[in-house]
Amino acid sequence: MTKLSAQEIADQAPAGWIYLLGQLRTRLRTRDFATGLALVNGIGAAAEAANHHPDLDLRYTFVDVSLVSHDVGAVTGRDLRLAATISALAGEAGVTPDATGLARLELALDSPDHPKILPFWQAVLGFEKKSDELVDPSGVLPTLWFQPSGGDEPRQHWHPDLWIDPAEVPARIDAAIAAGGTLVSDADAPNFWVLADPEGNKVCLCTWQPKG
Repeated sequence: MTKLSAQEIADQAPAGWIYLLGQLRTRLRTRDFATGLALVNGIGAAAEAANHHPDLDLRYTFVDVSLVSHDVGAVTGRDLRLAATISALAGEAGVTPDATGLARLELALDSPDHPKILPFWQAVLGFEKKSDELVDPSGVLPTLWFQPSGGDEPRQHWHPDLWIDPAEVPARIDAAIAAGGTLVSDADAPNFWVLADPEGNKVCLCTWQPKG
């Protein structure tokens, strides 16, 4: 299967689906558990028929769906086709796929010598090492990655990276500033923006879009 670019995925994804942190995702807002459970069963049957299986997170009022072709480590046409099938199943159940508010969190540890500290965090978290990242094998907990930094003190050691859909960035920035924060840098936008809270603690808002 051919890996699709982020732009191709964004252009071809069914309505209500977004490309977020390497996967095609949506939320099926079922409003009740019974509808969600029925949808999960229907999606499971369709996945078995296609021999391609999504990650499903069933909650009381919604079902989160994530798609990626694990054999190639990327989103492919196979994922787009299954997303369309899932959207059709949702429509039959009176549910509209809606990715509004979906986000994924990564943690970044700024370090002047990350090879020295990485083994500790791998041991204490029980994560798998992939390049300069530590990844939860179950995919439940946030990925931890290590960012080179200077060693001058005082400095911030940790910062979260919040991955959201590009369409949601302006409102998030406006809300953060209204809450007393500041926009530290947009030099790498629309790939990411750096914001800080009133005490100077930083966070990056990240999207799939390349630096402008």
